[in-house]
This record gives sequence, C-alpha cells and structure tokens, in this order.
Amino acid sequence: MLRERIETENGSGAPAAPRHIPVLLAETMEALAVRPGGRYIDGTLGRAGHAAEIVRRGGRVLGIDRDAQALAEVDAKKIDGLEICKGNHGNLAEIAHARGWNNVDGILLDLGVSSPQLDEADRGFSFMREGPLDMRMDRESGLTAADLVNSASAERLEEAFREYGEEPGARRIAKAIVEERVPRPFRTTTELALFVERLVGRHGSRHGATRVFQALRMAVNDELGELERALGGGLEILARGGRFAVITFESISDRTVKRFFARHAGKMVSLQQGGEEWRGEEPRVRLVARHAIAAGAGEIAGNPRARSAKLRCAEKI
Repeated sequence: MLRERIETENGSGAPAAPRHIPVLLAETMEALAVRPGGRYIDGTLGRAGHAAEIVRRGGRVLGIDRDAQALAEVDAKKIDGLEICKGNHGNLAEIAHARGWNNVDGILLDLGVSSPQLDEADRGFSFMREGPLDMRMDRESGLTAADLVNSASAERLEEAFREYGEEPGARRIAKAIVEERVPRPFRTTTELALFVERLVGRHGSRHGATRVFQALRMAVNDELGELERALGGGLEILARGGRFAVITFESISDRTVKRFFARHAGKMVSLQQGGEEWRGEEPRVRLVARHAIAAGAGEIAGNPRARSAKLRCAEKI
C-alpha cells in the first residue's frame, strides 16, 4: 500500500499535498527478490503501487485489502497479472488457500494508514482535516473511533493510548475524555484533536493529538492482531526460499515484526554433552538484512512521508 504520513505527523507542522508514491519501492523489490513467473501476495494492496511494480517485473500478484474504495480504484486500472480480493491481511493464509495461492514466492505487507485515507477528510484518519471520527479501513463493518471514544471506559481508553500510541499522558487524557463526553459526545476529528492538544500541548512541532489518533486507529482496526495473524499465516504459505517483507511506520508495529522474525530466525546452540540443538520457532527463517532498511536521503527529499518507514524481510529456509 502507499503508506505515507501527513507532514504534521512527521513533525514539519503543515499538511502536505497528496502524493501517491510507494515507499521503499526499489528496496522492497530487492528484498523480495522478485523474479519473472514468481507468485506474490500483497496483503495490503492499497492503490497497488508495489504490486504494479512486481507485475512489471514479470511476477503475478494476489492483492488483498479491506478497503472497498481502494479495491475499486485498482480494479479500474485493469492490471494484467494482478488478482484482487477484499479481505483482511490477518486472514491472508485462509484467502490464499481458498484461491489456490499456496507455496508462494513472496509476501508483502505495507502497514498503517494510506495516503488517500489520510487525505480524504470523511475517512476520519487525520486531525488536520475536519471529518467524522471514523478511522475504519473497512467502512462496511466494525466500530468507529467515535464509538470507542464515546462509549469505552476510561481504563480501556487509557490502555489503548498507552499500548498503541505510547502516550505518556494516557491516563489523564482518558479521564478527561470520559468527563468531557457526558454533556456532548465527540463527533469530529477536529473536536477531539483540539481537546487533546489543549490538554497536553505540542511536543516540539508534533501535534499533541498524534499519539491519540494513532492509538484509536490501531484499536479500531485491530492492527496488531491482524499483523500477528498475518505473520504466522504468511510463513506457513511461503515456499522454501520465499521471502516475507514488511514495511512499518510505527515503532510498535516494527517491534512486533522484528521480534517475530527473530524468534523464527533462532540459532543453533552447542550442547554440553556434544552436538547442537535448534533454539527457535518453526518454520525457520533467515534474516535478509540484520537491521531494518530505511528510506535514503534522496527518497525522503522527494517524499518526506517516507522518513518513518522501516522495511524488514526474512526468507523461509
């Protein structure tokens, strides 16, 4: 997916013009080792920036996304070699089995909120554009951010702000929201953003509501749960030698990917009685790069929204 951030959320203090640029494109193609005739799954298709490049290089792609609007736009492009399917990437293994996409050569997840989702006010993802507090990636199901903000207990809100947003003022913000919503529920993005900013102020050029909006989005869409299911299911359907690439934009998501790959990379441990023993989870992988790959200065200059992107990749062995 074309995972990008508005400039304020990256710290520049002003919204950027919409630019639909797939981040870390060359690095992702290299990490996946895309080859002609290969079969790849893009579990977060978005507007198909990465998938289109895989097809251009001769691969075939099964593209999955929960956003019906994004799928409609991609379908209209009529990309030969791309098969699209509505669904959550957390279910990619089940979707792949149902469609005969087993033993694939590569899987890509490009996580977070997409540029079009941020740029469209009525989706409710951005605190820089007034719109309904929605934040659902699949607008056909699930609770909205407004539902969560206006009905969840202070304890549940605090937990979400702390776990998903790593917000140091989680308890104070949660209690204040619960008190404020009694006379008048929160309905719009700007109502909530201004309220939170008055509570916590700004952190340098970062808007005070950045972490709260991230937390609500991740909670509404069960992003960590979907990620964990996708990682486990994806390894199962990868062929031997197949590669799994994941692009993240939040530290909490990156840590989840890093720890998952590390557990499966494992290591051989020498035993006192002689010989060696594998310490790690199955199936085994090797890390394609020891550290996360970040966007270079040139890409960031042309697309500042790429500065928080991190790419990790593992190969099934």
